[in-house]
Parts: sequence; C-alpha cells; structure tokens
Amino acid sequence: MNTRTRVALAAATALVAAAAALTPAAAAPGAGSSAATLDYVALGDSYSAGAFVRPWAVDDGCGRSAVNYPRQAARRLGARLTDVTCSAAEVRAGLLEPQTELTGPPSVPPPGGWAARPPQVHAVSADTDLVTVGAGGNSIGFVDIVRTCVEKGLAAFGMGNPCTTHYSRGAAAGELDRSFTTLRADLTALLGEIRRRAPRAGVAVVGYPAVVDDGAGCGWGSWNQLGTVAKGDTAWLDSVERRLNTVLREEAGRAGAAYVDTYASSAGHGVCASGELRWMYGIKDTLTGEGTQSDPPSELCRSIPARGEACTVLHPNVRGTTHQADRVTETLRTLGASRD
Repeated sequence: MNTRTRVALAAATALVAAAAALTPAAAAPGAGSSAATLDYVALGDSYSAGAFVRPWAVDDGCGRSAVNYPRQAARRLGARLTDVTCSAAEVRAGLLEPQTELTGPPSVPPPGGWAARPPQVHAVSADTDLVTVGAGGNSIGFVDIVRTCVEKGLAAFGMGNPCTTHYSRGAAAGELDRSFTTLRADLTALLGEIRRRAPRAGVAVVGYPAVVDDGAGCGWGSWNQLGTVAKGDTAWLDSVERRLNTVLREEAGRAGAAYVDTYASSAGHGVCASGELRWMYGIKDTLTGEGTQSDPPSELCRSIPARGEACTVLHPNVRGTTHQADRVTETLRTLGASRD
C-alpha cells in the first residue's frame, strides 16, 4: 500500500470517527466502523507468515513478513492485529501445542537456536473479534513430499511419474492417508478451542493458493521452478494441494467458520508461470519485497546449482501475499460487519 493510499485511508477513518461522535445511535461493530476497533488474531504457518517476503522479523525464527496477508488485511481494515503466525507450524505442533521446530528465515539459526514458541491459539481470548487460521500443509508433510518428488524425479532423469507411483501404493500411500485423517481431527480440535476461547469471534480458515496447477511452463532442472520434479508428477502434486484445501473447507464448514478460497483466483499464477504472472517462489529463488534484506543460504541450499538468494521452497512471493490479502480482507470485512 503506497503512502498516498495510507493517507487517504487515515483521513477517511478520521471522518468516520467524527461522524460517529455526532450520531446518537452507534452502528453495529464492523470493519471500518468507529464503534469499536476490531481485535484480529492471525494463526498459521509460513504461507500466513509470508516467509521469504522482505522485510521480516529476524529475532524468533518465524520469518513473519511486514507485508504478509494478516498485516496487509489489518492495515486495510484498521484492525488491531496480533500476528503469531510462524514458519514450520503444524496445526497440532504450533497452533494447538508449543512449536519447537523453527526454520526462519533467516534459514541459519543463531548459536543455540531459537526458543520454542507457545501455542498460537493462546493468543485468542474473549476480546478477540476476528481470527484467521492458515495451516495444514506442514501437518501432511508437504515439504517432505516435494523433497521426495525432487529426489525421485532426479533419479528418473525427469521421465515418467515416479513420485505419483511412490505415493499411490504401499506404505507411502497409507502414511499420506493417515496424515490427512490426523489433520481433520486436529482442525476439529483447533476450531473448537478457538470457539471456546472467543465465542463471539468471526473465524476464517484460509486455503492455500495455486502452487502447480499448470506444469506446462516448468522446465525440468529449473530450480526457480520445481527443480528436478518430473513433469509427469505435477498433476499429482496439484491434486495433493486440492485435497488439502478440500479438508480445510469442509472442516471450516463443520465448525461454522468462513473459508477463504485463494486457489481459484490464483490459478495460472503458480510456480510454472513466468514474469509478473508468477506469484510463487520456486525451490531456490531470488527474494521479493522492499529493501535489501537477504537470507544467507544454508549449506544444503548452497549445494543446489542455481542462482537465488534462498531455498524458498514453493512459497508465495510479494505478489502472492498481496493476492492472499485481497481475498482475506474481503472475508474479514464481511465477518466484522456481521458481528453482533
């Protein structure tokens, strides 16, 4: 958001406040309303934290960006934000329970590592008006799945669909199915705990944007795209993400929460798109966002024979985080305006 827009919004907010002071009956609380400032709590993983989009905080290992979708949405709505999103968070280990695995950025931790993070859901209270939940990918091991696809695609020299075959039968298939079953149970517990802590809050579950909905533009061995993932496996990877979003949408519905669909509106903007049409980082990529902040790559990342500042491993870039913010803001505006 540019300076001119921020000034205009500030002026508009002041006018609304002045008008409300002269109105005998206050309007119902809502986004943009002066009757009350909405308290917004953002829970989630690296897709919610905006990992690898400059600038980010460097003190706790969570990699929260100053322009992630919670912060963009809060600024647009004039809400009071508590952002506890954190890279590597799972629904259970991170949102419901403490998180001990922290991955940054920065990707190289300080001596002694980062301190464990308390359960994100503890940030939700009876005073909370709005909650977003953006998590689930780590619960099913999506990064490990991508790593397996990279390794099997390299071994097959990009031929066939070795990753699809691996996960479609035997132990790997069973493990993946169990991870989805566990995710459903954890989401039920999380959304129930949010409702217990904040019975009047508007809650939105945020789905994942399109990552590899169209593999036509990807070149095998291109690390700012999918690296050595075989082209024959891109459709299967997309099906895993769509399955994940289906679980998030269904569990949101069962809990009486809103679902924010960021997939449909980002189709065609995945990692295989080119130029400004691409809203996703590849496996190893150059950072986006304002400033010159860098992420010195880990030893493993340095071993990848490709240009790029960091192993960004399929996350939204700055265009992607802004797209997420657009969809989330729309939903939160509705939830805020509908509060009693």
